[in-house]
Amino acid sequence: PETLRHLDNLTRLMDTAFRVPGTSIRFGIDPLIGLVPGLGEGISLLISGGIVLALIRHGVSGKLVLRMAGNIALDALAGTIPVIGDLFDIGFKANRRNLRLLIEHHQSGGKREPVLPYLLLTILLVAALFIGSILLTVVTVAYLISRIGQ
Repeated sequence: PETLRHLDNLTRLMDTAFRVPGTSIRFGIDPLIGLVPGLGEGISLLISGGIVLALIRHGVSGKLVLRMAGNIALDALAGTIPVIGDLFDIGFKANRRNLRLLIEHHQSGGKREPVLPYLLLTILLVAALFIGSILLTVVTVAYLISRIGQ
């Protein structure tokens, strides 16, 4: 369907749109957005959360929603570690992983199940991670400023 093609394009942009010349290493804008401390990871998390919500509309089980949320949560948590988190983004590719989960779910004849409780949990998880990444950045910057002043 057309929507899946758009999601494929969006996940490609986020995770694999570019290639490091002379290598097979692919990356997207996700690790680039993540270079902006706190805010970048939050923006990336919101985009990934939106992708999961769009994937849910294609019919998945509640447990699969939790797996997808776990992928973006792991990506977001790793992303809070400067440089290492960006390298993790390049290797993990949470958005492509989630799209692949949806495709595999449909190919295996996976059934659509009620997802509302899982969806609410996912939204809360994404919101908590977004707020947490901003708070972590504020605390880190405040700490660094206090150390410089000594």
